[in-house]
Amino acid sequence: MKQPIVGYHKDEEDHWVAQLACGHNQHVRHDPPWVNRPWVESEEGRASMIGFELECKKCDEGAPMDQRP
Repeated sequence: MKQPIVGYHKDEEDHWVAQLACGHNQHVRHDPPWVNRPWVESEEGRASMIGFELECKKCDEGAPMDQRP
């Protein structure tokens, strides 16, 4: 199920995590060549992706909402 990004935070390992409207969190790493997300590396890039929809597997599984800092 697609869910829009509503914000971001960093995890304990200093990786960016997208906060989705559904209450779930999802890592958004830039890790070429496997994952190409250069937008995550700048504040402007992250801001430009607010509202962008990511596929949320946790919604598909009926998982409870994640904790957020």
